[in-house]
Amino acid sequence: MGIFPVWMLFIMCFICSSFQFNPVDNYLIDCGSSKNTSVGTRVFMADNSSPITLMSPQTIFVNTTSKPNTATTDSAVYPSAVVFGGTSNYTFPIKKQGGHWIRLYFYPLNHESRNLSTARFSVSAQSFTLLKDFRPPSVPVVKEYVLNITSNSLVLNFIPYKDSFAFVNALEVISIPDELIPNSAKTFSPSGEQDNLWKHALEKVARVNMGNRVVNPENDSLWRHWDSDFSFLKHGNLVKFVENVRAVNYTGFSTNDIAPPSVYGTATQLDTESDPNTRTNMTWLFEVDPGFNYFVRFHFCDIVSPQPNQMFFNVYINSLSVVRDFDLSKQTSNILRSPCYIDFIARSSNSRNLNITIGPSEAYNAYPNGILNGLEIMKISDSKGSLDFGDTIVQSSTSKLKSWTIIGSIVVVIFVALVLALVLFIIWRRRKLAHANHAVQDQFGNKGRKSTDGIATISSSKIGYSFPLAVIKEATKNFNDGLIIGVGGFGKVYMGVLRDETKVAVKRGVPHSQQGFSEFETEIEMLSQFRHRHLVSLIGYCDEQNEMIIVYEYMDNGTLKNHLYGSDLPKLNWRQRLEICIGSAKGLHYLHTGSTKAIIHRDVKSANILLDENLMAKVADFGLSKNGPEIDHTHVSTAVKGSFGYLDPEYLIRQQLTEKSDVYSFGVVMLEILSGRPVIDPSQPRETVNLVEWAIKGLSPGELEKLVDPFLAQEIKPESLKTFGEIAEKCLAERGVDRPTMGEILWKLECALQLEGICVRPRLNTQPSNSHFEDSVLSTQYSVGSDIDGVSMSKVFSNMVRTDMR
Repeated sequence: MGIFPVWMLFIMCFICSSFQFNPVDNYLIDCGSSKNTSVGTRVFMADNSSPITLMSPQTIFVNTTSKPNTATTDSAVYPSAVVFGGTSNYTFPIKKQGGHWIRLYFYPLNHESRNLSTARFSVSAQSFTLLKDFRPPSVPVVKEYVLNITSNSLVLNFIPYKDSFAFVNALEVISIPDELIPNSAKTFSPSGEQDNLWKHALEKVARVNMGNRVVNPENDSLWRHWDSDFSFLKHGNLVKFVENVRAVNYTGFSTNDIAPPSVYGTATQLDTESDPNTRTNMTWLFEVDPGFNYFVRFHFCDIVSPQPNQMFFNVYINSLSVVRDFDLSKQTSNILRSPCYIDFIARSSNSRNLNITIGPSEAYNAYPNGILNGLEIMKISDSKGSLDFGDTIVQSSTSKLKSWTIIGSIVVVIFVALVLALVLFIIWRRRKLAHANHAVQDQFGNKGRKSTDGIATISSSKIGYSFPLAVIKEATKNFNDGLIIGVGGFGKVYMGVLRDETKVAVKRGVPHSQQGFSEFETEIEMLSQFRHRHLVSLIGYCDEQNEMIIVYEYMDNGTLKNHLYGSDLPKLNWRQRLEICIGSAKGLHYLHTGSTKAIIHRDVKSANILLDENLMAKVADFGLSKNGPEIDHTHVSTAVKGSFGYLDPEYLIRQQLTEKSDVYSFGVVMLEILSGRPVIDPSQPRETVNLVEWAIKGLSPGELEKLVDPFLAQEIKPESLKTFGEIAEKCLAERGVDRPTMGEILWKLECALQLEGICVRPRLNTQPSNSHFEDSVLSTQYSVGSDIDGVSMSKVFSNMVRTDMR
């Protein structure tokens, strides 16, 4: 009986060892050392170990007893190094062709014979540049690469810069499992897959274990180090860390060599338990070199669900969706706790950041959830076989230089051609001007007629007309700066007068702007869909000669912003401000409810509310507008756009756009209307610089009067002010679900206006009343206003005349 446990232990050890990867090529070199060095369960050989050969014209072996201050598993290899005074190389015999790790250990030792911190050198292998102009940091660093070796040897070259030297503390060249790096991986674009990944060199950028746990190399079959994800998390308060290593069940969708149980058994999960209605994302930020593609591997294992088909979520790279409604159970054939992984290629960009995001899915009425167990990011060598960022810049500059050389070489030919073409150009120009003049005559002499190409020159309603550029120039006196009435991100706005004396506002976009073109298209598309008395009307547009011009109805009194602050325009009284607020709310309410799919303005601010000759408000500028969510969705996932100070904080954090984002921005406009000051005012004391932060404190009972514009002092009736303050506070609620709809806002604003009409605020008066009747009326009217909260809303508004949406 006593022998049985020994046999069992032997069998278990044999089974475990059979699953441990045993590399065919396994070269571990402790450079500069005269003896072997043990690092955990591995042994790094001395520099003179065969069959490896070192070729160098000038070599110095450096040894010291000092070790790095930071305690690491591999600290034993850093007290020695080999220093190269000239171009040198290591040659490693390769027994099994295929993928190999190459790990280079660097730590600039303090040694009396050489200051290694001044080294400057490059490293290459096969046809790939691994490092260029490398200057090692003052802390230990391991550079890790994957190369597909297709010959019987690997030559690793160290090339010092002129008047400098190279060094290395330790080297690894190790075979890796064939399945570790795929030949191709999907991109998150319609282009499909990138083939021939094996023809590139890969460099480790990040290898992260989720769940706020570090995995040391001795706990990984391929001796990999996995950093904790905590330092990369954007919002650590939105997640929770879970651990259940014993539950990991390898069933073939991943292996211990792809990632160990200590990775699959820990995870970072969306924390939605406290509020299931909260839909947040968890995001990790990584610094990368721009201009390169990146191989990204996600590791998943559902260690939290009690049964299959309970975990659905979305996966994003740089805010672009790569997997929607990802079902972990489907990925693992409904085998719970089974690890799996998915690979993607992130295409090159100009950004130095690569963002990884997991967000809740809205499919199948899924509970808002999401999980990630591990992540690997590897840089892919460029078309020149380089992994160095500097090379990418040089290649780009060289390419530009070649382009300019080619351009320069044909300048002479072009010059001659231009001389010959000049006569033809003059003839063409004259014909074009004649055609434009004919179009103008058609427009103003024959309304409703058609031009020679069959397109209507003008409609009777002046809506949706495509204006000739010549007409626009005439109306604006060739875009005279004296006619500029506004300047924005899209471009300049001019006042124009057509020949029939119609005043128009002409918005001229900045040329060659991709963003401007997108906004130009969006605004025309949106304005063509609806007509409403509280939305600025589209008259026409012009897209000739790369121009982006939109023609609107002219608004005599400019922007609401200019009537509140920052100009010499007359101040608005409280009733005017309330009516403007109501008009704006009607316009936004129509956008949100006037069609089968809501339209979200996305840039509500006082500068985008215009006033006509009667101070009637109209919402303008729809360049950032976006269609709302589908009927079965709660939001639209999109990049954050809008104006600083007006942005919904929930939209800013989660990148989830809803109509309630407009509601928040409208709440900020209400504060501007009430206070008569800008959203951000640096001239104010520090505690009142930010209008919203200051107002949130002042919206409490008894403090509201402090927010009121001094110009309105003693003008607003208390009940009207109270109602206005309550709705503004609700608009600025932190969560969208707690904010009212624009319809509810409109109702309360009209209530505030009605209260201004039926309430008479008592005034201090030392003169006796002229009659008992006058005293009676004052007393009765004030009591109705004071008790408004206890009166049925239907009674209060029984006599109110309400304007229908048009």
